[in-house]
Amino acid sequence: MVCIWSAGALLILLISFWAPVFRGFGAMLAIGCAIGGAIRGVQAYRRMVVDKRLEHFGKEFITLDALKVLARKAAVAKQYWLGRGFPWSDIEATKLHTLMSMGVVRTIGRVAQHHEGAYWVHGLAAETDLFSEVANLVGHTLIVGSTRVGKTRLFDVLIAQAIFRGETVIIIDPKGDHGLAQNARAVCEATGEGDRFVYFHPAHPDRSACIDPLRNWNRKTELASRVAALIPSETGADPFTAFGWKVLNDITNGMIATGNRPNLVQLRRYVEGGPESLLLQALKIHFTNNVRDWESRVASYLRRYKDRPLQAYVAFYQEVAINEAQSVDLDGLISTFEHNRDHFQKMIASLIPILSMLTSDPLQELLSPDFDPGHERLVTDMSKVIRGNKVVYIGLDSLADSTVGSAIGSIMLADLAAVAGDRYNYGIQTLTPVNLFIDEAAEVLNQPAIQLMNKGGGADFRVTIATQTFADFASRLGDENKARQVLANTNNKIALRVLDYETQKYIAEGMPQTKVRSMALRYGHNVDTHIHDEYSASYQEQILEEEAELFPAAMLGELPPLHFIARLSGGRTLKGRIPILVTDQQ
Repeated sequence: MVCIWSAGALLILLISFWAPVFRGFGAMLAIGCAIGGAIRGVQAYRRMVVDKRLEHFGKEFITLDALKVLARKAAVAKQYWLGRGFPWSDIEATKLHTLMSMGVVRTIGRVAQHHEGAYWVHGLAAETDLFSEVANLVGHTLIVGSTRVGKTRLFDVLIAQAIFRGETVIIIDPKGDHGLAQNARAVCEATGEGDRFVYFHPAHPDRSACIDPLRNWNRKTELASRVAALIPSETGADPFTAFGWKVLNDITNGMIATGNRPNLVQLRRYVEGGPESLLLQALKIHFTNNVRDWESRVASYLRRYKDRPLQAYVAFYQEVAINEAQSVDLDGLISTFEHNRDHFQKMIASLIPILSMLTSDPLQELLSPDFDPGHERLVTDMSKVIRGNKVVYIGLDSLADSTVGSAIGSIMLADLAAVAGDRYNYGIQTLTPVNLFIDEAAEVLNQPAIQLMNKGGGADFRVTIATQTFADFASRLGDENKARQVLANTNNKIALRVLDYETQKYIAEGMPQTKVRSMALRYGHNVDTHIHDEYSASYQEQILEEEAELFPAAMLGELPPLHFIARLSGGRTLKGRIPILVTDQQ
């Protein structure tokens, strides 16, 4: 139509120049045609832009400098950047349902059939930069998507912005993605604070920092709870878990009473070999500090028990010293010592493998550092990491050894839960937020992690977890109700391509329903065979409204790589795509 209007304007000008007509009148007609062509040209251009949006969106890259500019712009408004896209409303939902009802390929052509996914969905509206409120991150974030669709690349973008904001970042990565670690290190160096980055990986002990998960505690019982949380249990309160906790608590109390700092290696030593030597040392220290003339008074007991000095000291404590200076810690350690040995071994059968995993080489040094003064190894703990606003990458090497990797991740989360409790109890007015990113979260989730998500908001912990399907949580935790606890604690949900039906359904049901209009046409005619030439016909148009999903669940399986649908805290729904972060180290 632009060509017709333009050709008409040109033809009128030519006729008015050569033919004997009023040239002024011809010029007015030509201008009118030109205006009509211009109007149609604007409309055609808008239509071309829309059609172009429906075509293939290739991978997009973003440099560290460009992301830094976006992060600073967002930080001023207390926001963070989520990529490029547009708010998904009932307008886009209506377009989507209309295209699907009319036939996508028939309407927009073969361009809709791209082997990587339905790129045309992202073309239903003009895209712009997507931002969300940083305050909403305290409600925790769930990222779900099949393998190789962009979960880790989204982590790169979110982690980089948290580092630029100067906040503590802790990354737990079961598969050990080298790109994730390199990008985090590059961002720290880009801020001029390369020493903020701390690297932990059991496959690279020579360049790995040592992190002691038992260094931080306020109450002695926390240490036993931290290790006991790793014992396999369906309920977390079965007799084996309870007995394991008691043994661990008695041993840690004895170690603290003797002035020794508890660590995993020492716990394994006294659990496997028995608490005899620890009990003997604890009794002597207790008698020295609280019982007068105990050496002369215990002599008769040593003669009675001859070559069994430990039994002599225990008898002296139970018959004499307990009346002068009772110790609850000693009472517990003595009960563990006197417990039937065969029954004792059966009850701790599930505890010993956990301790063996966490103290095997090279984890003996990495998780239980006990170096002489002047050593060059970096030794830290979660409390020190948070106080120093560090960026910690914890690779678990689960691909090579999933069992040990899962145990490492679980005890790190248990330690973080204890630190969060400390921040919650003693105030966080002067402390910075803590951003915890857990990739392949089903590998490491445990009860302390659930508690951290459930109550960590008060300690300003912002947890972002990624998984492939919701069934992974139920499989890991052994209980669908606990898996739902994890889901219920995430206020922000970001879905990339999802192939699991239950996961698709959960994401779609979390969005409100919308009304979709459709037109029904009905034609009818009838010829009465009894009456000559009697004929009737009818035509009917009807507008129907019916409820439909804001974003169809099945379409989640059609999203291209790096494209997502986000349902954020407060009810915002976004359609976006993620650029790939490029650093100098790649």
